[in-house]
Amino acid sequence: MLDNLQLNTIVPVIIVLSSITLLIYFAWKTLITSNLFQKGLKFFQEKDYQNAEAVFRKVTSINSTNDVVRLLLGDSLLKQGKVEEAIEKYQEVITRAPKKADAYLRLSRICMEQDKQQEAIQYLGLAKEVLQKRQPEKAEEINQLLQKLNQG
Repeated sequence: MLDNLQLNTIVPVIIVLSSITLLIYFAWKTLITSNLFQKGLKFFQEKDYQNAEAVFRKVTSINSTNDVVRLLLGDSLLKQGKVEEAIEKYQEVITRAPKKADAYLRLSRICMEQDKQQEAIQYLGLAKEVLQKRQPEKAEEINQLLQKLNQG
């Protein structure tokens, strides 16, 4: 049997080794995600939306918490004419992070293109609310747009 001295030495060593292993795992995962994100961004900038979509899907499967990637995935889908799928991605962002004004703005643009003015106004209003405290200038721009839409 192990005596107390050996047990008191082994337990901290196991804890330290476990912690180091976890740190290495998360660092590796972050590096892979970052490289994939850059690759997807490059495809998107080159207007290769199909490959951008594939890469952004892979990034979201590795890191499901990255809302910027979800927005870009939605943009890639939209550029390919996959409007309903893009809407789903933007709505996922809103569900996960209701303070993401970009998702509301993208949805409002889609609604305007589909002649759904009331829905567009609703999304613009939500974006304005989100931006009011952090970006008051942008909120004011949206407010002016809302006034024009409500008049017309």
